[in-house]
Amino acid sequence: MLADYSVAHDLRYAALRYFNAAGADPDGTIGERHEPETHVIPLAIRGALKNDYTFTIFGNDFDTRDGTGLRDYIHVADLADAHCRALEYLLKGGQSDVFNLGTGNGTTVEEIAAAVEYVSGRPLPRKIGPRRAGDPPALVASAEKAQRILGWKPEHSDIKTIIASAWRWHAQEN
Repeated sequence: MLADYSVAHDLRYAALRYFNAAGADPDGTIGERHEPETHVIPLAIRGALKNDYTFTIFGNDFDTRDGTGLRDYIHVADLADAHCRALEYLLKGGQSDVFNLGTGNGTTVEEIAAAVEYVSGRPLPRKIGPRRAGDPPALVASAEKAQRILGWKPEHSDIKTIIASAWRWHAQEN
């Protein structure tokens, strides 16, 4: 639709394709909360914060380094930076384009659980559940194009930084 609208109305665009946006604003004022919660990091944090919640890992027989699903998580601060860079690119005459925004690396669900325990200093009770229908073993982005054209690369997207920012926000909300 963007490409068609662009041709019809002489509009340039930058479509930014997020891979697993995560984390919270570094100052702790904005974070992720919705019900029902379905995202792995807030659910893992809930497990470390609340004594009556057990975190479920859906499948441990994937073809990944520890058998749990592997995804590419990108910090919301890095996404904000990408938006600014995409706007600057367009304002300087850049052509319409589509960019993947990710780290190019993946983190498994078990690694997320371990990082939540590390950051929080608390145990994360967990159990293994069945795989969810349609879940692929791994999804990782190549953000090479965003780096080459926009000069963008993630600076805050290592998993411990993502989880630390989310932990600060969730801990103060509870």
